[in-house]
Amino acid sequence: MISLTGAVVFILLAPVIGGLIAGIDRKITAHMQGRVGPSILQPFYDVGKLFEKEDAVVNETQRFYVLSYFIFAIFTGALFFAGGNLLLVIFALTLAEVFLVLGAYAANSPYSHIGAERELIQIMAYEPMFLLAAVGMYVVTKSFNMSDIAGFPGLIVLLLPGVFLGFIYVLTIKLRKSPFDISTSHHAHQEIVKGVMTEFSGPALGFIEVTHWYEVVFLLGFVYLFFAASPVLGIIAIIIVYLLELAIDNTNARVKWQLAVKSSWAVALILGALNIAALYFIGRV
Repeated sequence: MISLTGAVVFILLAPVIGGLIAGIDRKITAHMQGRVGPSILQPFYDVGKLFEKEDAVVNETQRFYVLSYFIFAIFTGALFFAGGNLLLVIFALTLAEVFLVLGAYAANSPYSHIGAERELIQIMAYEPMFLLAAVGMYVVTKSFNMSDIAGFPGLIVLLLPGVFLGFIYVLTIKLRKSPFDISTSHHAHQEIVKGVMTEFSGPALGFIEVTHWYEVVFLLGFVYLFFAASPVLGIIAIIIVYLLELAIDNTNARVKWQLAVKSSWAVALILGALNIAALYFIGRV
């Protein structure tokens, strides 16, 4: 059953929560590196400044692509928290990313084009594991509807430990953390300037940043789904997983795109597919 309340709450609160998470992220990262770091509210100040700048784009079509990226990312999370179809959620997420890639391709910049190509590679890397996560939850709950999955009486993670670990592995890609931040980075160590975001500035870049906040909340909601039967465990899992991602980000150097794809597919095959196959076999027996 679709819950409009869940969708509205996500649309209104996700950018606030996502911005706070970004601030906490920067603060913890700074402490890990022996720095004081900015205020937790700094991401809001930064985005506010972006929206105050001149609305200048290299190509007029970039506005359309950025707006489409923004809308479909919101639609993805809204459908997820409203209890919609999980497969449709994943496809909408991919479509949103494709619009970002098209926006990068619209600029006549080698840095932007390289970033766009790497963004496509990242989509190829994480998509199999996302789909296997959806299939695994269907095998357990016999439904792709988010409301049915969230209402499952048992802890899904106990039946899908391999799928959960595989999802955490590719989550590093979606959160744009090292070692898999190959298309862009939120820090100053990106060797291709800002990659897929190189030719975006002002309000357009502001929309991209806010969209990432929406995505982060959606992704952490996906983590919660594995523990939905116990809300307390779900919240604890989200905190532990995000702290783990920060630790990985600050202790690993960026890998080549070939390794990112090969390792993600290997994890999807070994942890995800074998976990689902084992469940199917046990069910048949």
